[in-house]
Amino acid sequence: MALEWLVDRFASQPHKTAFVHEDRSVTYGELRGLIDRFGRVLADNGVNAGERVLILGDYTPEAFALMLALGRNANIVIPLTRESVVEVDTALAISGCDWRFDFPAGATEPVLQRHAVACDNALLRDFVATGAPGMVLFSSGSTGKPKGILHDVERVANKFLTQREPVVAVPFLMFDHFGGFNTILAITSSLGTVVSVADRSIKSICEAIERHQVALLPTTPSFLNLLMASRAHETYDLSSLTRITYGTEVMPQATLDRVREALPNVKLQQTYGLSEVGVLGSKSRDDGSLWMRIGGAGFETKVVNDILWIKSEFSMVGYLNAPSAFDADGWFNTQDRVEVEGDYFRILGRVTDLINVGGQKVYPAEIEEVIMDLPNVVDVAVFGESNALLGQIIVARIALAEPEPIEQLKSRVRVACKERLAAYKVPARVVIADGALYTSRYKKTRRADPGTVA
Repeated sequence: MALEWLVDRFASQPHKTAFVHEDRSVTYGELRGLIDRFGRVLADNGVNAGERVLILGDYTPEAFALMLALGRNANIVIPLTRESVVEVDTALAISGCDWRFDFPAGATEPVLQRHAVACDNALLRDFVATGAPGMVLFSSGSTGKPKGILHDVERVANKFLTQREPVVAVPFLMFDHFGGFNTILAITSSLGTVVSVADRSIKSICEAIERHQVALLPTTPSFLNLLMASRAHETYDLSSLTRITYGTEVMPQATLDRVREALPNVKLQQTYGLSEVGVLGSKSRDDGSLWMRIGGAGFETKVVNDILWIKSEFSMVGYLNAPSAFDADGWFNTQDRVEVEGDYFRILGRVTDLINVGGQKVYPAEIEEVIMDLPNVVDVAVFGESNALLGQIIVARIALAEPEPIEQLKSRVRVACKERLAAYKVPARVVIADGALYTSRYKKTRRADPGTVA
């Protein structure tokens, strides 16, 4: 059993540092002790196998230990943060719930209480009958009602039985994100050190890297773009970094070039994964390239009509509130359009992000890449806006380094786009952003705001 192997592995190196959370160190021996203690808490309170347990918190040594204790107890874990993409009540209406552990901000001890939310779900009922530990994660619901994604935790953990070199890393993706759980398992299974922070601001992340000699930063293109714009890499000592991995959204070439120039000694690696199928092994063609090779043991890929499909040994059990996402042969349609060169893929964007301009299909990322190359542009989000004549028109919402007249900005954008793109891809409207172009999770949000319009 992968979870038992993992817990036993912790006991083999009891004096190694497992977590540094807000400058508080916890060894692997102490982490193993926390897992055992939480196991006793579950038994003493009558938390039975198969019951659904909400954990409200974020990555701390105690929260991770509780997750593993619940896994050993064959529970269904529902991890949520106070900044989750779905509200707690909405999530639990999909998954149901029996117990709730709350980790108040700054607390190391959770508060346990009965929290009964009835939900008779056939997929979950059948899964519980297998006796396997489960985890329910939620999609953002950007195209409708959020989807509950059920994972077999043993299946997910099996990927990490293969040993890796230990590393000191920050788990940037959050507690309720599959990529966050994947990162924590990758670090701890190799007996590396998790450096967790209370917030994921530029300042907090950079301070943690400098203070704890972090070698690996898994993050998003939006965070890296903000890091470059803030010039925090010139204020903090980030020389311990040897590798930055980035994913969850399309990386603008301009941002990648800036990071490569600012941090020339850091290896830059694009990653690819989905909550439904797991995180694939990846290898960028080179540090400055958006082309990557993806796959690895347990994964197969194919491209059908320019769309990437994946078959995975680590895939979800299924959606709790939606039809099966797999075809008869077990393939999953990622909805990501790709270009292919030999063994390498380049991700162009989600089909759901497409803008339809008079029947012509436009991916926001290709326009954003052009605009990001312009002077004085810090960030840009391109999206479609309804139009009676064309169906949609293209809007570019732009964050600037320094104030600039809107008409001047629009002229520069239109000239640059006309030089490099087809005429129908030139933005019809340009908006100077009043607020951030990314969510609290540092992922680009493509939507309108009041702004200054031309």
